[in-house]
Amino acid sequence: MTIPHPRTVDSLDGRIILALDKDPEASALALSRTLGVARNTVHARLARLERSGALRSFSRRLDPAALGYDLMAFLSLSISQTRTGAVEDGLAAIPEVIEVHATTGDADLMAKVVARSTADLYRITNQILEIEGIQRTSTAISVLELMPPRYDGLLSRLSEQESPQRN
Repeated sequence: MTIPHPRTVDSLDGRIILALDKDPEASALALSRTLGVARNTVHARLARLERSGALRSFSRRLDPAALGYDLMAFLSLSISQTRTGAVEDGLAAIPEVIEVHATTGDADLMAKVVARSTADLYRITNQILEIEGIQRTSTAISVLELMPPRYDGLLSRLSEQESPQRN
């Protein structure tokens, strides 16, 4: 389980990340020129963000459809509270389970799952139900992603709120 870390991204970090969004292949030197800061500063900032866990793996940007997983579903999972560790391990062992959140409300966990077809989703759901500690699932199939995960608005706001006044 990942515990949230204290805030580690400041205004300059936000500007660096936004610049990387615009040009993912930009070098530290190119970023330093674009942002008007020293190359070593950019390099150190990126290294710190990676170490802190604020920057996640590059593969998270990948569209699952590019791998042949055209179907996405959200599974509400009810679990035995005494089997949380076994459930986490069991879900982590299924590659098609790409995200899991502990939630409030009727479900204990919400899992984001990708599949190649509805028959494949059925197979994955049964595999999940075989995990010791899973009591019940409820599935909602995504028919269209209206808005993918986005952080640029938050980064822009951070950059605007904290950026020092330039002469």
